[in-house]
Amino acid sequence: MKIIALGTQADSADAEARQSPLFDQSQIPNVESRRLIAGVDEAGRGPLAGPVAVAAVVFDPGKPRINGLDDSKQLTAERREQLYARIVDRALAWSVVLIDSEEIDRINIYQATMLGMRRAVEGVAHVAGFARIDGNRVPKGLPCPAEALIGGDALDRAIMAASIVAKVTRDRLMHELHARHPEYRFDQHKGYSTPVHLAALQTHGPCPQHRRSFAPVLRA
Repeated sequence: MKIIALGTQADSADAEARQSPLFDQSQIPNVESRRLIAGVDEAGRGPLAGPVAVAAVVFDPGKPRINGLDDSKQLTAERREQLYARIVDRALAWSVVLIDSEEIDRINIYQATMLGMRRAVEGVAHVAGFARIDGNRVPKGLPCPAEALIGGDALDRAIMAASIVAKVTRDRLMHELHARHPEYRFDQHKGYSTPVHLAALQTHGPCPQHRRSFAPVLRA
């Protein structure tokens, strides 16, 4: 596991939260309604190589709203990079955690994702009183109350931001891995199971960045 980035612009956990147009914070049970919410999402659960990246983002209610946020999968790479810069500039706090392929193989991709989510939330827990997590599961051991939101990366702006931060961080790393292992073309497919990637696996076998617990890698 690697915590690769932490960002913060304030240390007060009592800052007033801007209410999301999609969610009323006063309806959140067992948490002060004015505590800030962290959006949490991952990128890279499905690929055959590289880490899974998990990000948490807490918006700064004192800064302008970021226009154009969406699920990272609905945005071009160029647009994600543009939004990433705005997110890290305007967020009250943000964190990104990478769980590498070795850890994924050791504990499985589900547990690796849950671990990354917990660590990402811990990275913003000094300002966040609640976490909203994309998906249908809440990791155990979080430092604050939380809820899972299916399809949250299309519904909640903080989750959208987290999805963008996670995706951009992971894509940048896969470009770095391409420089080390150009034969796999990680720059093209980011480790996903494409014909180009599968053909390279058959020709060259797996590299240390491949997830050996995943069936296509096992068969290579």
